[in-house]
Amino acid sequence: MSKIRILYVTSEINPFLEITNEVAEFVRKLPQAMQEKGLEIRILMPRFGCINERKNRLHEVVRLSGINISVGDEEKPLVIKVASIPTAKLQVYFIDNEDYFKRKSIFTDKDDNFFPDNDERSIFFCKGVLETVKKLGWAPNIVHCNDWMTALIPLFLKTSYKEEPIFKNVKSIFSVYYAQGFEHQFETDLAEKIIGENIDAKQLEDLKNGGYNSFVKIGSKYADLVINAETKEKKTVDGLIAGCGKSICINDIEASEEILDKYYELYTELA
Repeated sequence: MSKIRILYVTSEINPFLEITNEVAEFVRKLPQAMQEKGLEIRILMPRFGCINERKNRLHEVVRLSGINISVGDEEKPLVIKVASIPTAKLQVYFIDNEDYFKRKSIFTDKDDNFFPDNDERSIFFCKGVLETVKKLGWAPNIVHCNDWMTALIPLFLKTSYKEEPIFKNVKSIFSVYYAQGFEHQFETDLAEKIIGENIDAKQLEDLKNGGYNSFVKIGSKYADLVINAETKEKKTVDGLIAGCGKSICINDIEASEEILDKYYELYTELA
C-alpha cells in the first residue's frame, strides 16, 4: 500500500516567524509526527517579509517559479522558495510575491491596522499553493488547511481545480482557530476578485459580509471535514461551522500522543 500523502497549508509554522504562538507550534509538531508514523508530507506557507531568509536558509526553486496568479483583473508573478525545518526531515515551501509579501509584518502594519489587501493576499496564496502542487507533480490524498488564510482552498478544489488530474481524488480538511480571527471587513468586491472558471457569484454568497466569519463559513462549506481546533472559543467556532454537517471538535492543540493519534486516525479514515 502506498503512503498517504498529506499537504499542510498554513499561514505560520515554527521556527520561521519571530513571533510564535501555540498554533504555529502545533502546526510544526503535527506534520513531523505524521511523517514519523509513515505518512508522506509537504508543507506550504507564505514567505512573509519578516522571515529572515539568510538565517532560515531559504532559496528560490526556479523550476517552480515563473507563473502568474490571477487576483481579480490583475495577474501577479509567483515565486517559490524552500527551506528545511531544523532537527526535522521536513521541507517547507514558501509562496512569495513582492507586492503581497515583501512588507515586514504579517497581517497588520506598525500601528496595528489590518492590511486592506489581506483578502487578495489570501486569494493569491491559496491559488499559489495549488499551482505549486501541480508543478511538483505530487498528488496529495489530503490537503489540511489551517486558519482563515487557507479557507479558499477547499472552494478551489471543488470548483476551478476540480478537473485537474492531480487533485482528482483529494479530500480537504479545514481547521479553525478562532484566536487568529480579525475584526476587519473587506470591501464588497471580495467575491468579484474570486469569480472565475467554474466559480460563480452564487457559490460565494458566504463572502458577502467580507469578514473573518465569511472566510470560516466558505472554508467549512467546501471542505470534506471541518475541525474546531479552538480551545478558548469553542462555542463561537461551533456556531460558525454549524450546519456544515461534517465538523468535529478536537479542542486541544497540545501535541500529546493522544491528540496526534486522533489526527492519524482521521487522516487514514478520510484517505
